[in-house]
Parts: sequence; C-alpha cells; structure tokens
Amino acid sequence: MGAAGPPHLGSLVTGASPGLTCQRDLFSLPSGCHYLNCAYMSPLSKRVEAAGVRGIRRKAVPARIRSSDFFSEVDQARGLFARLIGAPAAERIAIIPSASYGLANVARNTPVTAGQNVVTIDEQFPSNVHPWRRRCEEQGGELRAVGRLSGPARSAAWNEAILSAIDRDTAAVALEPVHWTDGTRFDLAAIGDRAREVGAVFVIDGTQTIGAEPFDFARLEPDAVVCAAYKWLMGPYSIGAAYFGPRFDYGVPIEDSWLTREGSDDFSSLGGQAAPYRPGAIRYDVGETSNFILMPMFIAALEQVLEWGVSSIAEYIAELTGSLFADHRITDVVASEGVPETTHLFGLNLGPDSDPSAIRDRLREQDVFVSIRGRSIRVAPHVYNDHSDIDALVDSLSR
Repeated sequence: MGAAGPPHLGSLVTGASPGLTCQRDLFSLPSGCHYLNCAYMSPLSKRVEAAGVRGIRRKAVPARIRSSDFFSEVDQARGLFARLIGAPAAERIAIIPSASYGLANVARNTPVTAGQNVVTIDEQFPSNVHPWRRRCEEQGGELRAVGRLSGPARSAAWNEAILSAIDRDTAAVALEPVHWTDGTRFDLAAIGDRAREVGAVFVIDGTQTIGAEPFDFARLEPDAVVCAAYKWLMGPYSIGAAYFGPRFDYGVPIEDSWLTREGSDDFSSLGGQAAPYRPGAIRYDVGETSNFILMPMFIAALEQVLEWGVSSIAEYIAELTGSLFADHRITDVVASEGVPETTHLFGLNLGPDSDPSAIRDRLREQDVFVSIRGRSIRVAPHVYNDHSDIDALVDSLSR
C-alpha cells in the first residue's frame, strides 16, 4: 500500500509528546469528566465559546454590522481551512452547513451514466452514501459498497477489495480516510491513484480525520474534500467547509445564494440581475454564510487548531493511545488485535457475551464518556485529555 499515515505509534509511546502538553485548561470540561468522545462531538474551547458570545452581542445590535462583514469573515474562514488541508487557494473552499450538504453538491455535479458505478465502503457514514445512491438511481448507475473482510490482515484485504472494485466504468470513488466506527484506515493514496487512472472523481469525507492528523493534499490530489466542523475541527454544530476542485467549476449548486454572485458586495445595486458566480467553489456556499454567530466561532476553532499544529495534535493523541494499549489490564476485557492503525479514533472490540449498552452505562456512571458503535467501544481522545482519563477508562472497564 502506498499511503503514509501519521507518525507510527511505536515511536511516540515512550514519553510526553513533543511540543504540546495537555490543553484541558482551555476548555470548560468539569473536573472528573473523562470525555474520550471527540469523534461524537468536540467540546467547545473557551476561545470558541467567547467568539460565539461576541457574535450574539453583535447581532443584538445590527447597527454594528456593516455590509463588508457579510464577506470578510467568510473569506477568512476559507483561507484558514485551505491552509489546514493544503488546498491551493481559498476560493476553492465553500462554506457548508453539514457534510451531507457538501456531498450532495458533489454528487449532483458528478457525471454518472447508465452502466457506470460509484465505489464506496460498506457501513460508511450515511452522509457519504445517500447522495450517491440517489445519483445512481436517477442515472441508472450502480452503487458499489465494498464490504468489510475478516481475518488477521482484514485492513489490507479491505483496501485491496476497494482497489479491485474500481474499474473503467467507475464514475466516482467516495470514502473516508478512516472508518468512522472503529478507525480502520483506508489507503487513500493508492485508491486515489487508481481513481485517476480510470478517470473517476475522487471524493473524501474528512470529517473524522481533518484536524486530528495531517492531511497530505498534494499526495492525495482529491477532486473534493468535505468536512463538518463540530468534531476534529473543534468548531460549532451546523457549519463546515469543503474543497471543490476544477472539475466542479461549472457545476449547478443545490442552492442559489445571492452571496455567491459577482457584485453581491454592492448592496445598493443587487436588483436580481443575472450576475455570474464568483470564482472557484464559492457557488457551492450555503445561503447566509455570513452567520454572525457561527462564523466567528468557526474562525476561532480553525485558528486554534492551526496554532496547536495538526502534527503536534496527532503526536499528543498517539502517546495517550499508546499508554492505553501498554496497560496489560485492557487485554483482559477487550478482544484487541493490537495497537490500532488510527490513534485518534479506534474501537475496542467487545466479547461475544458482552452487553454494549450496559458497558456504556457503567462507564457513564464513572464519568467516562465514549461511544458504542456496533460491538465496539469507540474511543476518541484529544488534547484536553491526559493519562488520568485513560486510567479512568481502563479502571472502569476492568471492573
């Protein structure tokens, strides 16, 4: 496989992660709350929370809002997200309310003809499945959801099966860097190479990775990248960002916001004339992008992630994950297959006689918060966690 993932865990478990220490004091998490569930929803930092309060106060007195404010913060957010993922230009970034909104735009503007197929993965998050199913149904295409394989080399086998499913009739390949339920890693570099070889559109839902581990845009060469903000981007709910490459420059958006048109910054002469779209991906913006509460929060979150540095975030989380799997007690309660491929999001496999809901409830009684996905305990730490949170998880499970 050709993809290089984040730094290997084995080189990071011997001591504190360089460059970044626990950032819990920047959050309002209560003392004794062991929140290991960023893949469900990140807490808001005090910085992001304060930006939202300032936004509410500004909206309370609309006289403070100038026409230029409808554009300046939005363009700032575009630039920050472009910088985060390594995209070539801020104008390639659209502001979206959700991953499903961005992916609906991608699917609508991806040519699919009768007899062609779209390749996805089985049990992928629905936001990256439903738009493709509809597109295939409308155009007479086939949705190929490549199933999970079992066995000791199941990850490698799953990746090989995905590559085998891509053929000359593939119109699009749409997947996520890691599986959202248990962190199984997909070889995006090899899969992207294969997609380009057959001329397929290559689409990535980065919601469960961008912000938590480095994203190699130059190597992956995606046609579209969609990301909700409320998980690893540390932002509020109902906002996000998406990259749309040149293949989408002349597409038809699912919504026609007046803000996406040339000359929309001149409020004195809007008049409904048929103005062309602003350049790049801006045509795919959601209406009311200028949201004067969510947008400042989104900017504050992106700035914070960039200041921490994604590599430093990944290294810090990997060290915590290493301490978990170095604890011999964990092997007594979960059917682990060793150190996970993905350190910020992974599943602890429960035994066949276990009751996942009962285990989750017992963990909550100890103020340990994780998610149950299938028969796995999904653990997703971040920089507000430290070894006391890992110890609390292990202690609660071992009971």
